[in-house]
Amino acid sequence: MTARGRPRLPAWTATLTWKSAVFITVMCCALAALLGALVHASVSRQTEDDFRERALTRLTTASRAYEAGDPLPRAAGIDPEDLPDELRALALNGERGTMAGEYRDRPVMWAAGPADGRALAVRVDYSTGTEIIDGLDRSIVGSSVLAIGATLLVGAFAVTRVTRRLHLTAQVARRISAGDLDARVDDPRTKVPGRPQDEVATVSGALDTMASSLQRKLQTEQRFTADVAHELRTPLTGLSAAAELLPEGRPSELVRDRVKAMRGLTEDLLEISRLDARNETVDLATHDLGPLARGVVRASGTETEVRVLRDAMVETDRRRLERVLGNLVANAHRHGAPPVVLTVDGPVVTVRDHGAGYPEYLLASGPQRFRTESGGKGHGLGLTIAAGQAEVIGAELVFGNAPDGGAEARLTLPKYVPFTDP
Repeated sequence: MTARGRPRLPAWTATLTWKSAVFITVMCCALAALLGALVHASVSRQTEDDFRERALTRLTTASRAYEAGDPLPRAAGIDPEDLPDELRALALNGERGTMAGEYRDRPVMWAAGPADGRALAVRVDYSTGTEIIDGLDRSIVGSSVLAIGATLLVGAFAVTRVTRRLHLTAQVARRISAGDLDARVDDPRTKVPGRPQDEVATVSGALDTMASSLQRKLQTEQRFTADVAHELRTPLTGLSAAAELLPEGRPSELVRDRVKAMRGLTEDLLEISRLDARNETVDLATHDLGPLARGVVRASGTETEVRVLRDAMVETDRRRLERVLGNLVANAHRHGAPPVVLTVDGPVVTVRDHGAGYPEYLLASGPQRFRTESGGKGHGLGLTIAAGQAEVIGAELVFGNAPDGGAEARLTLPKYVPFTDP
C-alpha cells in the first residue's frame, strides 16, 4: 500500500516490456474495433439493401396480381397483423416502403404499398441475412483475437531483444561503477563503422568509449602517482639520513618528524598504487585471530582494549590483515576519542571509538583519499588502504556509527573450514 492508502502496483508493471505489451494490446484492440465496426456496418448495409430490393420486387409482383384480380403470391396479403405500424401508416398515405421486422418470431423484411385505401404487404425471410451478419461478427472477433495474439508475440519478441540489450548495457555500467574498468558491452553492431546502428547500439558504443577513456585516464593517474612516489623515495631516504646528522634540538626534531611523515605518505601512495593495479597476490595461512589482534595492538603502542568474545581460526594473509587492523586502530585514535575497543567475535573483528563518528560522506561512499573532516591530522589514506587490503584478502569491511555514539568499523573475514578425512 502507498502512503495514501492506494494499492502499489507490482514492480514488473514498470518495465518497458510490460508497457510495450499494454500499448500494443490497446492499439490492436482499438484498430480491431474500428475495422470491425466499419466492416460490420458495410456488410450489414449491403445485406439489408439486398433484402430490401428483394422485398420491393415481390411487392411489385403482388401489386400487379392485385390489380389484375389474380390471387396474391405467397407471403403477401392485405393489412397483415404483424405489419409494423410505421410501415402501415406509410402505405395508407399512398407511399411504398420497406422495414425490418418479425413474423411469427422470425426476422423478415417487410415491404408495403397502397391498395385501394389499404396496405398491401409482402415479407421476405430475413434470417439468412441475420445469420450472415452474426457469422461475420464472429469472424471479426476471432480474427481480431488471433491478430492481437500474433502481434503481441511478435512485439514481445522484438521488445525483449531490445530490453535484453538494455539490461546488458546497464549491467556493464554497474560493473564499471564497481571498479571493473575492463567491462565492455561489445555490441556487434558497433564493430563495423558503416553498419546501421539503432539507439541501443549507439548507447552501448558510447558506454564502451566512455569506459575506455576513463580506464586510460585512471591508468595514467595511477602510473603518475606510482612514479612520483617511487621517485620521492630516493631523495627522502637521503633527507632522512641527513636529518639524523643534525644536532639535537627542537629544529632537528621538527625536520625528522616531517621527513618521517613524508616517508609514510610516500609508502602509502605506493601501496595504493599497487592496490589500484589489482595485481596483488596473497600469502594464505591459518592463524588464530585473537592472538593476532593482540599483536597488532601491542605493535601500535596505543591504549586499545582488546576483547576476545569468541576466538576463531582464519585463513588469510597475515601481513595484509595486520595492515588493515593497524590502520583501523590508528584511525580510531587519530580521529576518534578514547576508549578505543577492538573486539574479536569469531571471524568478525570490530574496532570502535567513542568520538564523533564517521562523517556522512564516508558512510555513503566509503573512504576517500586526501579527504578528512574530523579536524585531525591525516590524508584519508589509512582507511582507503584498509578497504583495499580487505578486498584483496576477501574480507568485508563495513563502516558505521554506534547507536550510542562513536565510529565502528566491522571486518568480517572468510570463515575457515578445516578439511577432515572421513
